[in-house]
Amino acid sequence: MPTALITGITGQDGSYLAELLLGKGYEVVGVTRAPDASREYVAHLADRIRWVGADLLDQESLHDAVRAARPDEVYHLAGQSAVQASWAQPVETGESTALGAARVLAALHAGAPTARYFQASSSEMFGSAAEVPQRETTALQPRSPYGVAKAYGHFMTLSYREGFGMYAVCGILFNHESPRRGPEFVSRKITAGAAAISLGLAHELRLGNLDARRDWGFAGDYVEAMWRMLQGNDPQDYVIGTGATHSVREFCAAAFGALGLDYREYVVQDERYFRPVESRLTVADPTKARERLGWSARTSFRELVEMMVDSDLRRLRPGR
Repeated sequence: MPTALITGITGQDGSYLAELLLGKGYEVVGVTRAPDASREYVAHLADRIRWVGADLLDQESLHDAVRAARPDEVYHLAGQSAVQASWAQPVETGESTALGAARVLAALHAGAPTARYFQASSSEMFGSAAEVPQRETTALQPRSPYGVAKAYGHFMTLSYREGFGMYAVCGILFNHESPRRGPEFVSRKITAGAAAISLGLAHELRLGNLDARRDWGFAGDYVEAMWRMLQGNDPQDYVIGTGATHSVREFCAAAFGALGLDYREYVVQDERYFRPVESRLTVADPTKARERLGWSARTSFRELVEMMVDSDLRRLRPGR
């Protein structure tokens, strides 16, 4: 039975990944920062997960976690993950998202150097990239504190792979959503807002740039790509995305439309929610993942939006 160590296991990606790996017969070890941290998304799995305590800001705790887990595979998914929040908390984002990855790699090199390592990189690293769509060879030009922090972790992973011969890979993940997405993300803000309005619990939804476009996929599909990246003989990086973009406006139309509503009657564009710097058009070229991993996104944009709306509707319905 292989053992997988997952940081960020209580979040969206970590919970879907834990389900996938447990289904494949893995022993799953979950890293948690605090004993009382929310485990809502993995509550149905909690008794099947072995828990270890560690903090991305505490190097020794990560060494202890690696020694306790003795992993065959490590999936590093933790860290501050909201682009908007990174503008307000650039130092915290650097500490957790950038240096956090470096600390995990250092702990792994010291305690389990033969384990295979997955780094959750981000399309936000492309920033103002002149090349559309973006592929593995596209130059990184991040324009947000989050993108800069992710680029640091990305390059540190390459350094450990080339410098120490570790099996360390980066999945350059484009936007991926689900009913488990945090409420601070625009996708979940839209679906929760639409559900609340349909139930009479709210009357309007305020958003930022409605014309911003994103390559949106389903997180449950993307964790399979993470796993596949650690099963090969040759450690390589891959762009993971759908290859199609939709605007925030289109997301609103799909979410409200699923409830029989016209988003234009409820959505208000508010400049307070605009990003200080908006990335240029980011859209994945997942050709390499399709050809070498046999992976492609299975869930359509409309299926994803309706899945999220249905979940928020059940969550918010009175007397549920």
